[in-house]
Amino acid sequence: MRASSSTISSIVSSDLSFRGGVTSATLSIRPSPRARVMRLRVDPRTGAVVLTVPPRMSQRRALAWAAGPRPWIEAALAAIAPPEALVPGAEVPLRGVAHQIDWSSERPRTPRPADGRILAGGPLDTLSARLLRWLKREALTLLTEETAFFAVRAGVRVARVGVGDPLSRWGSCSSTGAIRYSWRLILAPDFVRRATVAHEVAHRVHMNHGPAFHELVEQLLEADPRPARLWLRREGARLHRFGRPL
Repeated sequence: MRASSSTISSIVSSDLSFRGGVTSATLSIRPSPRARVMRLRVDPRTGAVVLTVPPRMSQRRALAWAAGPRPWIEAALAAIAPPEALVPGAEVPLRGVAHQIDWSSERPRTPRPADGRILAGGPLDTLSARLLRWLKREALTLLTEETAFFAVRAGVRVARVGVGDPLSRWGSCSSTGAIRYSWRLILAPDFVRRATVAHEVAHRVHMNHGPAFHELVEQLLEADPRPARLWLRREGARLHRFGRPL
């Protein structure tokens, strides 16, 4: 996109780029009918640099404004941990505990955890993809079990449990009774994952975040969920680095 005075009507990727450390990014401009001022954000999970602007903002003005805080943007990019590949010797925080990927071509293809390691075999060139699929399966199995546990405790029915890889949330509950989680919760400590599950199951009773909802979450969990929320705010961005392209 060239700098011009034309009005931005949809999300656009500009020619304005930034680099900090090993992370580089191109500015994306996102118009929002709710925006009253320009707001710049560097996503600590993906390194995306997004400028949200009010409607009818000109491209030229948006680009000129975004070029100003370049030092801050590049410092934020430099602070982002690089992607962590799923390769032999790498460590993965399975359920919050570091596990080293231990690969041998003589082992079975399906990974399995053992004594602080993830034992894996099969072709080396497909190892990363197979580990990623295995982690997602492990996440779905565990999250399904824990969802059922909290659903019984809450006296509610959950229609379906699924996993995905959203960037903006760790879990979601629809009005139809379906609950969906980030598969990356399998990387978080148990108390964090369980608090997230209790949170989503509580939405089967209260589709809001009012006092009664928070009271129910604590009752289901039988613990204070605030340490889990704090952990995700502090450490959650790093979980998004595992298995992402280098």
